[in-house]
Amino acid sequence: MKTKNWSGIQKIGAIAGVALVIFLPLQFITPQIKNPPVTGKPATPKDVTRIFERACYDCHSNETQLKWFDKIVPASWEVSNDVEEARSRFNFSEWDKLSKADQQVILWKAVNAVITGKMPLPSYVALHPETNVTSADIETLKKYINSLPNNKPDNDSAAQVSANAADNERQHYHGESEATKTIPVALNGVRYVTGYQNWQVISTTNRFDNNTMRIVYGNDITVKAIKENNINPFPNGATIVKVVWNKIEDKDDLIRAGAFNAVQIMIKDEKKYPRTGGWGFAIFNGLKLVPTGKTALFENDCFNCHKLQASDNGYVFNIPLKDRELDIK
Repeated sequence: MKTKNWSGIQKIGAIAGVALVIFLPLQFITPQIKNPPVTGKPATPKDVTRIFERACYDCHSNETQLKWFDKIVPASWEVSNDVEEARSRFNFSEWDKLSKADQQVILWKAVNAVITGKMPLPSYVALHPETNVTSADIETLKKYINSLPNNKPDNDSAAQVSANAADNERQHYHGESEATKTIPVALNGVRYVTGYQNWQVISTTNRFDNNTMRIVYGNDITVKAIKENNINPFPNGATIVKVVWNKIEDKDDLIRAGAFNAVQIMIKDEKKYPRTGGWGFAIFNGLKLVPTGKTALFENDCFNCHKLQASDNGYVFNIPLKDRELDIK
């Protein structure tokens, strides 16, 4: 009996020895996470900055602080990949490299990801409980994001703002001022879409996290694909236009459209946009329809968000209910 027990102990020892022989050398090839210089940070209030620093900076900044167990293989490989991907989406330490429009879009996305519990990653919070975001933190972030200038109604009435937006669009696609030369184009080649107002409305949505409301239009190819449930994937040529207005809630608690905010576009072309699920993404901001992004890599942020939340719907948000009838014009 003793011999058998001793034999079992020897086997365990041998397995442990082999594991150490494999495990220890791997620690010398663990990836090194470098922290480049900080060039600029968001000018956010102190309470908001503290939340970002605690919950986001380990991945989305050049101020990554690793725990001892983050440096052990194989965990270190995953941490390194997560940091690299997070910094590629946005980097709080290089905030000055973004346009004002991009800064606000990213703030909206970041706060929305926190509110919906997608960030920080639950698996990361489990090992780093100090990064957990409380309900009080969420209220602080909501209050801040709703205070941003583009979320406040201006002195113009909603009707006047809408008229200004319409005038601007007419200059782009009805022949005034050599329209074909002035139609804006995103850095990835997606052009502003003209005439979408005559398309089928496939959805309307509210974003309570950033005080915006949207109307979503689809061209005939999109509507037909939805009606026939041919959305995984959507066919080439499908085009979706989402028009965004800032939302105003008046003294009687009635909600109406405020200032024109942006036009967001998705165009399906698998040959032209293979890196982003076959979709070309673009956002044109404000009445001047200024394209989002300083480089074509802006589309990665769009696709990553759609991939995370809408992969079951061909990477498209706001698909109508299956029992809803859509008339193809």
